[in-house]
Amino acid sequence: MTQPLLMPKATAVWLVDNTALSFEQIAAFCTLHPLEVQGIADGDVAGGIMGASPIQNGQLTREEIEKAEGDPSYRLKLSEPKVRVATAKRKGPRYTPISRRNERPNAIKWLVRNHPELKDAGIMRLVGTTKSTIDSVRESTHWNAANLAAMDPVTLGLCSQIDLDLEVRRASKGGPGVDEAEEGTMLMTAEEAIARSASHSHGHSDENGEFAANDHRPAEAQDDFDADSVFSKLKSVPSDSDN
Repeated sequence: MTQPLLMPKATAVWLVDNTALSFEQIAAFCTLHPLEVQGIADGDVAGGIMGASPIQNGQLTREEIEKAEGDPSYRLKLSEPKVRVATAKRKGPRYTPISRRNERPNAIKWLVRNHPELKDAGIMRLVGTTKSTIDSVRESTHWNAANLAAMDPVTLGLCSQIDLDLEVRRASKGGPGVDEAEEGTMLMTAEEAIARSASHSHGHSDENGEFAANDHRPAEAQDDFDADSVFSKLKSVPSDSDN
């Protein structure tokens, strides 16, 4: 799809004032009537519009203008845009091909049965249906309710798995357990970190205290050793040479 001309009338004003192009050439390029271009040249049309240079806009080159000036039958051609601008997405229900529109009630039945947390707005975005159709399928008042069979909309090609997962997560947001983050994934405040470190330090001291209380060694073994007492005891032990 070719990019449309920016500001057609302002471009026509600039071309009339700065080129020797014919009215027909300018009219064809700016999608205007030749009489309207002639009115611009006479000052009867677009009197308060300031001319916009298509060369500066990147939609026309000086060589293209010179080529058209040398051949009155030549028609100006838009230059290829250097930057592609994404087209805005149309708001509203998803478009469903005609060949698959008969499958929408089956997809609605599957969504209502397998994802009751989905709201009507989410189902409408996924399948491209109306609220009245959703209500009729949910309440089994659809004209073809007896023949409906629950079918996955992804399998039917009515939506993608990514879109379905996104709508399910959006509908489940705020439910039990959804907003609860696992421990270790959240940063603690300074006060919480200090309190936790203090509790750990008390725990270690308690453990040491418990170890000391449960120590069943003799009292003298628990005291600090003295080097002189150790050597004196060694001297009192009889050796083999004495025997």
